[in-house]
Amino acid sequence: MSTTIKIAGPIKLFEIGNELPITFIAGPCVIESRNFALDTASQLKEIFEDLGVNFIYKSSFDKANRSSDKSFRGLGIAEGLDILKEVREKVGVPILTDVHTEDQVDLTASVVDILQTPAFLCRQTDFIHKVASCGKPVNIKKGQFMSPYEMQNVLKKAISTGNNQISLCERGTSFGYGNLVVDMRSLPIMSSFGNPVVFDATHSVQLPGAQGHSSGGQREFVSYLASAAVATGIAAVFIESHPDPDNAPCDGPNMLSFESLTKFLKKLKSIDELVKK
Repeated sequence: MSTTIKIAGPIKLFEIGNELPITFIAGPCVIESRNFALDTASQLKEIFEDLGVNFIYKSSFDKANRSSDKSFRGLGIAEGLDILKEVREKVGVPILTDVHTEDQVDLTASVVDILQTPAFLCRQTDFIHKVASCGKPVNIKKGQFMSPYEMQNVLKKAISTGNNQISLCERGTSFGYGNLVVDMRSLPIMSSFGNPVVFDATHSVQLPGAQGHSSGGQREFVSYLASAAVATGIAAVFIESHPDPDNAPCDGPNMLSFESLTKFLKKLKSIDELVKK
């Protein structure tokens, strides 16, 4: 039996693991306003409850790794965490958000259920040690420049802090300029390390910097890649989603619309059930 991650609340305890039923991490790329966060979390909660699967709400208070300093980054840590705290308490969903610096970790860990590290920072030893020491589960994204085998060293760095509540996340590998590809071999390779593996289905179709001041994306391929990933037997799928992705201020080209989610999720759930039967 491989390691599992325990998500403590706010309403129920559940576990994430490669051998357990699939969990979904979903939400808008970035917090746009308080009402927007509350509304989107409520809508997504209803979608996932109807489907009967575990769901973690994801949204960022700041997106530091933008193509340009003109790109929308979010509302900042103080207002953003206050909003996420309210979402957690009022909507009753567990929360995932990302941190970009060591000084953001402790405050963020006091609010959310699981922290996420950006792909570009996966080799930053002090940063990984700090995040893993926070006492909360951590989802570590594999760098676009990393092989899956190299992520075992990153995992060992995190676990050396005494925290084994660590998942590894595939989000594509750089393929020339402004393009990513996904090597599906990376999922069973990282699963072999013993910790849960997450597939980031929407960032994997991102076209970095393709629109000059922002990244492009090919959301039409999300379903194909996610289906293939789930067929390998992974713990969770990460899906950035938005009520109106074409008009989203951040990562719109690779996000899925809420109206497209139900059919897509049913497909992934059925594949997961078949693989883990």
